[in-house]
Amino acid sequence: MKKQLVIFDLDGTLLDTVADLANATNQALAQCRFPTHPTESYYKFVGNGINKLFARALPADSRSEENIQRIRSLFIPYYNRHNADCSRPYPGIVNLLHRLQSCGIRIAVASNKYHEATEKLVRHFFPDIQFSIILGQREGIPIKPAPDIVLDILRETGVSAKQALYVGDSGVDMQTAHNARVESVGVTWGFRSEEELREYGAVHIVHSAEDIGTLVGISL
Repeated sequence: MKKQLVIFDLDGTLLDTVADLANATNQALAQCRFPTHPTESYYKFVGNGINKLFARALPADSRSEENIQRIRSLFIPYYNRHNADCSRPYPGIVNLLHRLQSCGIRIAVASNKYHEATEKLVRHFFPDIQFSIILGQREGIPIKPAPDIVLDILRETGVSAKQALYVGDSGVDMQTAHNARVESVGVTWGFRSEEELREYGAVHIVHSAEDIGTLVGISL
């Protein structure tokens, strides 16, 4: 069955955002006199929402809810101002989105990043793309790998799970797709390894944006 909808994860899939996430977290850690981390460490910290990011970045003996909320209160205003400083689309992504759009295939975003930043980044980097829906982490809605965010997108668009693809860069994304009964595509250019994608059941593994076009039957 030809796919009518492609749902994308954001961080590590559409955008390389790790440097801005690292900078924003490190400035919050430093203000609270906790150790900071090199940018490379953040590839393993991200993927499960910002509260989990902060818990992983804090020292093991300081991962209290109070400290997580302290870091969050410093992170969000800084990140809202600086979340596009170093972030960039991955190679071929802009062209892929334009081709999907021009071929009548609907596009959506499902991210564990808090909703305000998700929407801001998508609008900033892809201003010419008409996304059917953009969803980040919202209060009271379980984060991925719970399927809620993908199921909300399917309901909003009226597209069945069999007519959709879910594209992401992590085991969390592959679990999310499985839990929502949507065919999964794991990208190897993101924050996690190809081994992790395979371990968590990726139906397809792709190495370039062009490969995603091939999966849905369009040429780039």
